[in-house]
Amino acid sequence: MSVGARNLTIGGGAKQVIFLALMASVEAGDEVIIPAPYWVSYPDMVLAHDGTPVIVDCPEEDGFLLSAAQLEQAITPATKWVILNAPGNPSGSVYSREQLSELAAVLRRHPQVLVLADEIYDEIVFGERPMPTLLGVAPDLADRILSINGVSKAYAMTGWRLGWGVGEPGLIAAINKLQSQSSSCPSSISQAAAVAALTGDQSFVTTSVASYRRRRDLFHNLLSDIAGLEPVLPAGAFYLFVRCAGLLGRTTPQGRLLTSDQDVVLYLLEEASVATIQGSAYGVSPYFRCSYATSESVLTDAAAQIAAAVAALR
Repeated sequence: MSVGARNLTIGGGAKQVIFLALMASVEAGDEVIIPAPYWVSYPDMVLAHDGTPVIVDCPEEDGFLLSAAQLEQAITPATKWVILNAPGNPSGSVYSREQLSELAAVLRRHPQVLVLADEIYDEIVFGERPMPTLLGVAPDLADRILSINGVSKAYAMTGWRLGWGVGEPGLIAAINKLQSQSSSCPSSISQAAAVAALTGDQSFVTTSVASYRRRRDLFHNLLSDIAGLEPVLPAGAFYLFVRCAGLLGRTTPQGRLLTSDQDVVLYLLEEASVATIQGSAYGVSPYFRCSYATSESVLTDAAAQIAAAVAALR
């Protein structure tokens, strides 16, 4: 689609754009469909604007992805948004063209529903490139889709806080008005840096994705060798979502029973000095999330420390 000043907003990170989009559109009682596992901020952002998060469980056997049947069932007259995050954080899951076409068919039957397409990891994919998107599959829904992106992930510019949204001009104008009365505008320095990243040599992105793939495969293989852990191979982003049901019911050397993924996360932090995040924070248990956005040597050491900690359980 053609992008210009009327349908483009620039914010202090993709996170701010999402927050302002919900602020501009959600009223008390409005429902926002959020597939689980979800990025931890989505439900709280909806609640902050008096909306109602409608969590839809998308299990591992379904690829952690929202199906058309689930979307149809979750939609009510109060539904304002559905959030589609792909590649997903924490799962790294990516929708296929067929799955997006099926979701689009449901959305056509419910014209009041808007789509927040959070695609911040879209450059970090290990399959089809460019990644299939709802907008690409169903351009007739363009005026109902807010596409979110930024420079944080693909260009490793998290601290520069520069993101954007592309959507219907009326929504974009409302977002811009809210931003003008809050943070005024994103940093001009960050905007200049983002322009340099987006218009410069893109070999950095290609090299980074190849590196992420090596790290993914390495860390996945190392954790797969640890009894009780079942890492899920992601299609994108730079996280492993690890099923840890095999550790529940076991006892730490200090005599503490592991009863939840939060217990597992705390144990790995204390015993292995490895920081992870419990799956329950993302709406799915029992899992934990690891990032492989670090060196292969750090990943190898971390896996060894996790293995030793797991071996110490009784």
